[in-house]
Amino acid sequence: MINIENVSFKYKNSDYILKNINFSVNDGEVIAIVGKNGSGKSTLGRLIAGITKLKEGNITIDNINTSKDIKAIREKVGIVFQNPENQIIFNNIYDELSFSLRDLEKSEIEERISTSLKQVDMFDFKDKDLYSLSLGQKQRIMIAEILAKNPKYIILDEPTTMIDSYGKEKIHDIIIDLKQKGYTIICITNLSDEILLADRTLILNNGEIVAEIPKDELLDKSDVLKKYDIKLPTLLDILIQLKNEGIQLPVKDFSTAGITTAFKECLHTGGNV
Repeated sequence: MINIENVSFKYKNSDYILKNINFSVNDGEVIAIVGKNGSGKSTLGRLIAGITKLKEGNITIDNINTSKDIKAIREKVGIVFQNPENQIIFNNIYDELSFSLRDLEKSEIEERISTSLKQVDMFDFKDKDLYSLSLGQKQRIMIAEILAKNPKYIILDEPTTMIDSYGKEKIHDIIIDLKQKGYTIICITNLSDEILLADRTLILNNGEIVAEIPKDELLDKSDVLKKYDIKLPTLLDILIQLKNEGIQLPVKDFSTAGITTAFKECLHTGGNV
């Protein structure tokens, strides 16, 4: 479990970027953190990952304080940033993934690399050079690099902002698959459709958490998203329009397939369609 307690943060000669942040992330959850640019989202992710040093408050990960045992934290938490090209060290994919595993036996390195590449559907590119890949493929390699380290927690800091729609769909599929495998994921995002991948959505505004919305309350609390200028996910917007027309769908899965299933169930049972 991740616990964030009374966390405030500011850079030298700046105003507070984060103000008295408090929340927890349960094991196996996917949490979306949304907010306008400058709201403090990325800074919060860096603090949790131990990249930026915490000055006020406490962050504990499995009861380990990020300010006291940074090595243990970095073994538990992996972070992927917005631009994959800023994270690449080597041109060759195998070299890139094996670098942080160099203290392990060769057989384990091989196994971890193969497993992580399969998880992101990039195994066939194992011996390729990174410069030949698309931006979306590079981002998937960066996720594989994190997975090869066997973290328990993964922070994705706007992972799909710079890539095309196909690349976004592939990473969304990866997030769904990782959740099913039991990973705990914090997705920092400006893209509304990624809210639908999360169990809970936290809204940051001017450095403060102003709302927390469970997934099953998104439809009823869509006005809260609008209040803080968070664009509604396309599928949620469709459900709102249907609701306004008197069509209530018993949606359990906020996806195209989930809404289609709910629509068919409603027709089958003679519901209000």
